[in-house]
Amino acid sequence: MVEAAKILERVSPLADQKTVSFGLLPPMTRLSARGGAEAALRFSRAFGTSLSADALKATQAGDRAALWLGPDEWLLIAPLDDRLAGSIEGGLAGEPGCIVDISHRQVGIEVSGTAAAEVLNAGCPLDLDLAAFPVGMCTRTVLAKADVVLWRLAPDHFRLECWRSFAPYCFDFLKQAADDCGY
Repeated sequence: MVEAAKILERVSPLADQKTVSFGLLPPMTRLSARGGAEAALRFSRAFGTSLSADALKATQAGDRAALWLGPDEWLLIAPLDDRLAGSIEGGLAGEPGCIVDISHRQVGIEVSGTAAAEVLNAGCPLDLDLAAFPVGMCTRTVLAKADVVLWRLAPDHFRLECWRSFAPYCFDFLKQAADDCGY
């Protein structure tokens, strides 16, 4: 016997339809932080969020994020603040390390939807299956011929960081890949 609730269940005719959307993110402060373990602790205190010691992991605290890019390198992302790099560098107190403001060099592109990983994989060689590239993972990679940093924010939500000069190319590539995949 079929349950009454199953008979009355209404399923959208588009329930199985995959979607993807992408767009340019607002301007942010982006800092390249380089240094050893002691510098990382000082960066963490000055920036307001811990810098992950775990490979390929991002950490977040409110509207700030630190993406691990190498054993001594992080990409720090925060709301616009022209003084942030100086205040963090001042916190080094003579320790080896450096902060470089790359805010004008890079832009962020958001890619989201149930087909986000599929569209990104049209030009990115990484396995973007959730088991292989889980939420919180970040890494340098390529999108077609552009060097990018890719960060998974949620199962169907990615942030792509690329050089400003490559942004039109990356955006056009994503549009073409979405069209080619039928989204």
